Amino acid sequence: METSEQNKKERQYYIDWLRIILILSVFLFHIGMIFNSWEWHVKNDIICADKSILWYIMVFLGRWRMPLLILISGAGTYFALGKRTSRQYLGERFKRLFVPLLVGVFTLVPIQVYIEKSAQFDSLISFYPHMFEGVYPSGNFSWHHLWFIAYLLFIALLISPFINFFKSWHFDLFVGKLRVIVSKPFGANIFLIPLILLQLLLRPYFPENTHGFIDDWAAIVYYIIFFLSGFILLSNKSMVESIRKQKLSFLAESVIVTIIMLTVPYMAGSEKMGNLIWDVSEAFVAWSCSLTAIGFAKQYLNFNTNFRKLANEAIYPFYLFHQPIIVVVAYFMVQWDIAILWKVLLITVTSFSLSVAIYWFLIRPFNVLRFVFGMKWIKKESHKSFRQGMLTPVVITNKNQTL
Repeated sequence: METSEQNKKERQYYIDWLRIILILSVFLFHIGMIFNSWEWHVKNDIICADKSILWYIMVFLGRWRMPLLILISGAGTYFALGKRTSRQYLGERFKRLFVPLLVGVFTLVPIQVYIEKSAQFDSLISFYPHMFEGVYPSGNFSWHHLWFIAYLLFIALLISPFINFFKSWHFDLFVGKLRVIVSKPFGANIFLIPLILLQLLLRPYFPENTHGFIDDWAAIVYYIIFFLSGFILLSNKSMVESIRKQKLSFLAESVIVTIIMLTVPYMAGSEKMGNLIWDVSEAFVAWSCSLTAIGFAKQYLNFNTNFRKLANEAIYPFYLFHQPIIVVVAYFMVQWDIAILWKVLLITVTSFSLSVAIYWFLIRPFNVLRFVFGMKWIKKESHKSFRQGMLTPVVITNKNQTL
């Protein structure tokens, strides 16, 4: 039987690649928010209607993108625990999550709220005294896209008392028994049982994902299960190997349940039945797509390059400030009298270029800003040139994979 310590010895590069790809997909998703029919901070004058191709793409991505990101955050937490005590783990989480969250709420989020409500204020400076007047969207205070960081911090507080258990032979025994089930065809779907049951229990009381914490308990429990699933599933090489072997089966399952989710609820005889079918199929889509992505990533992305190391370090601060940059860039560009495809292209390229430039020139070289954006404090002489062997395989000794 595999033990926890044995599994932590090797870095799982496919997890890093998945994290990088997922956060880039978040970037593209937020570009799409400018042009679809859902409410957002900045909207183009011409938008794509419901049931358009963009709508279907974003509905599909929205069902599994963040659950999978939280799942691999759970896996990253497992590999990052090492010999840390609960206190050490919470200290690391404080620096990695709470500090960027606090700074972001007071610097990154107000930019977005101000842009959305700029008609009410003369400038960003004049907006700040009104920052605590009510809760967004009717008011001004929010954490916007930083909800993800806040929820990860809450989960960290939740699991910290159980760290000793996760390092014990009891946990290894539990994972070993679970491995037998997961090795069977579609055995990993056993995690759907608590996922669906708890959603059926909580969704009637918390029907919408608000990201507001106090009124979002169906979503919070949903994410906790995904986090713990990643912590358990990806901690065991045998279970990951089983998922890799079954990747095509989970892909087929993903296609089937996605079709069901996008069609069957609208054929239901009542709104209540339609919502019930949607909730169940949504959980299936999130889980099936997550396992499919893990299986293919393990097969094709479990390799290392210098680019992976650079991108894996950059992707967290990129997530923190990409959305305000998109909002500011889009605020000006949606007003241009050009074709919609040109707007999409220009907003995407400009926002991405600015995000990379801000990270590379303003954050990466300076330890104070590295700390503020959740990065490690390093010596200046250890900084490496971006051009130095971007695609050359390297040996990495740092085992920390957690977001």
